[in-house]
Amino acid sequence: MLQNAAQTYQSNQVTTATPADLTLMLYNGALKFIKQTKNAIEEKNVEKAHESSLKVQNILYELMSTLNKDYEISKEFLKLYEYMLQRTVEANMRKDITILNEVEELFVQFRDTWKEAMLLAKKQG
Repeated sequence: MLQNAAQTYQSNQVTTATPADLTLMLYNGALKFIKQTKNAIEEKNVEKAHESSLKVQNILYELMSTLNKDYEISKEFLKLYEYMLQRTVEANMRKDITILNEVEELFVQFRDTWKEAMLLAKKQG
């Protein structure tokens, strides 16, 4: 029952979120799944590490597909997302926490910058 309520709440959050909120959710989701991947690697749970890593990769594909190509900065974001994807795949194959730490740091920077941009937009809005 509680699980269903939580899923309904999450579903409602996603369907009522702005594009900016959705991007923030993707960044936070990626960070959550990177932590799960690292924990699974430490626990020698290869299957769980792989599943969590695939979730990070899917988030990166989503971020790449939703970039607005009309803006020059989108090309820079795309390059970084592609690099992060390549490193995530490599980390998954090698079960390498060091590489995941690098990708995690990039996600933290993206997330924190995004949150700042959202706050500035609200102040100006």
